[in-house]
Amino acid sequence: MRRVLGSWLLAVAVMGCVAAGQTSSPHAPSAKPAVWQRHCQLEGGFCFKYPGSWSVLGEIFAGHGVVVAPPQKEDKALWDAITVALVVPAPEGDQEPLGLDGVIAQATSGLRETGQDFETVQRQQRTVDAKPAELLKVRYREKSSGRDWIEEMVFIEGPDNEIYSVALKCSPQSLARLEPLFSQVVGSWTLPEPEPSPNAGEDAPAKPKTAPH
Repeated sequence: MRRVLGSWLLAVAVMGCVAAGQTSSPHAPSAKPAVWQRHCQLEGGFCFKYPGSWSVLGEIFAGHGVVVAPPQKEDKALWDAITVALVVPAPEGDQEPLGLDGVIAQATSGLRETGQDFETVQRQQRTVDAKPAELLKVRYREKSSGRDWIEEMVFIEGPDNEIYSVALKCSPQSLARLEPLFSQVVGSWTLPEPEPSPNAGEDAPAKPKTAPH
């Protein structure tokens, strides 16, 4: 059984102008929208956006995934972070697709081994980038550190039965602050459109006419 494998800037300026000789009441300056960065993971084959103030901590799963996180003061092993990855490649030959249920079962089993006081908080069907997806949200206490964690994972099924994930791992105290940002990261996730072939758009050669019998 297969195991689960765990840029440009959007700059927006707010501008205003006042016609010469026209009087107007003063207004408070508009707040600039938050700047987000777009990241495309070549090996994983996906793209997503994350807050511009965050950092890329590194790649995982042999380049098939990446971890991003906001600035924090604790040891990096205890940082709140979001992981985006291709976790199950497309099946080959006569392999049976693992499917969303299968990958969630494996993820749940692995987390139960890692933590104690394990609790499934939420499971919900979703759609991401017009593809079937499921959300799994769990709470547990990590055995090795004694730290409480919330993990919110969205698993996405690709067109070739491959499975991707976007996962938030954070302390319960950080959830209210990070969950809205996590939802935006999930909403920005996409598979790039395939590039058109060099001959795309050219007229197909006409078939030779068959002489009547």
